[in-house]
Amino acid sequence: MKRSELGAQLKRSHNCCQAVLLAFEDKLPYDRDSLLMLGSTFGSGMGGMMGTCGALVGAEMALGILSKQTRGMNGLSRRLFTAFEEKCGASRCIDIKGVMTGRMLCSCEDCVRYAIECVEEMISN
Repeated sequence: MKRSELGAQLKRSHNCCQAVLLAFEDKLPYDRDSLLMLGSTFGSGMGGMMGTCGALVGAEMALGILSKQTRGMNGLSRRLFTAFEEKCGASRCIDIKGVMTGRMLCSCEDCVRYAIECVEEMISN
């Protein structure tokens, strides 16, 4: 199964951030419970739907760990952010879900898929 599809399946029982982190569980130096705790506060977007999508937050965390860099990540982080926005239509949960407009841009499962795909593309280069 593709990692992005695994993430979409995990979204059915976890928040978006947790689903992204758990999809990379085999590559991250943390156990399942630690990943669940790490991502637990990012459900429904940072700040409870008003802020950054949890899938993007999880992707940024995974990228930071998988890149094995401790400094100078702004450029890579920005590339991930931009790629995610292009695929999902926005970076804030409130905008993605269309809370103010009534027009959803992307489902949570697709946000998770796209976040994982973005990370995979970046770490494979």
